[in-house]
Amino acid sequence: MAKVKYYYDPETLSYKPVEYPRTLRISNFFIFLISSFLFGLFILFGLLTTDFLNTPEELLLKRELKNYEFQFDLVSKRLGEIENVISNIEERDNELYRNYFEASPVSDEQRKAGFGGVNRYKNLEGYGNSEQIIETTKRLDVLSRRIVIQSKSLDEIRLLAEKKEELLASIPSIQPIRNEDLKRMASGYGWRIDPFTKTRKRHYGMDFSASRGTPIYAPGNGVVKRADSRSSGYGRHIRIDHGFGYVTVYAHLNKYNVKRGQKIKRGDIIGYVGSTGRSVAPHLHYEIIKDGKKINPLNFYIGNLTSDEYNAILIQASQENLSLD
Repeated sequence: MAKVKYYYDPETLSYKPVEYPRTLRISNFFIFLISSFLFGLFILFGLLTTDFLNTPEELLLKRELKNYEFQFDLVSKRLGEIENVISNIEERDNELYRNYFEASPVSDEQRKAGFGGVNRYKNLEGYGNSEQIIETTKRLDVLSRRIVIQSKSLDEIRLLAEKKEELLASIPSIQPIRNEDLKRMASGYGWRIDPFTKTRKRHYGMDFSASRGTPIYAPGNGVVKRADSRSSGYGRHIRIDHGFGYVTVYAHLNKYNVKRGQKIKRGDIIGYVGSTGRSVAPHLHYEIIKDGKKINPLNFYIGNLTSDEYNAILIQASQENLSLD
């Protein structure tokens, strides 16, 4: 039973019971109901969001779920680190390795292309965190593709490096007669006076004046394609195919030191100076052919001449004098 409240009435000089209006009583009643309802919801929410009502199995599952979420975050971070590493390798591959070996760079579109066709990730849909799982799986797929492409690129670089080494060894880069054996650089590449007709004629090689029997050295690795005298004017001569479009010719030899089909290396003695064929004195007529075109051999003497020796030959070769063949 509710307590009755009283108030003092000064007119009657007595205490009278407090009477509340009906509307106020109804209002207070509803306030009480609403407050009770909200308080109940608060208690229920607290129970649902805590482990108070969970069974041991549910508690174990929740702990496992939190552990999986933690592990997933670690995997995602680790994946980001690996992506950064492969990006660095790709950048060096394009900017350094492929650039050095004059190979076309691999574009980002090729490296990071996704996978078209059917939905590869349909079986990952329908879970609470499907979006996160699918996104991570896509990242793994793209990363796998990038690794495969980078591996193929490095294989290509390795082959290019091997070819580069082979190219450097094959280019005819040394003078075929040593300076100490050389009397003079008799005639260079270009317009010269023909010793037989005494007319101006194009000279497609260099004439090295040396004593008969002076050794002639291979300027680069290659294979002997000819060692015979069946070429008009050249007398006994040798042709070496160095690969990569390079062929060298050695004319007016006294004798050979190689035979057709023989593999030779830079510095090997291939023959000896003579004056066979269309020649007026013992010398070596030397030619370099690149992709079928005869070019100036002077541009290739980088392996066995000092700068002073090269400059001296350059001056001699530039003179439009009488050639020896």
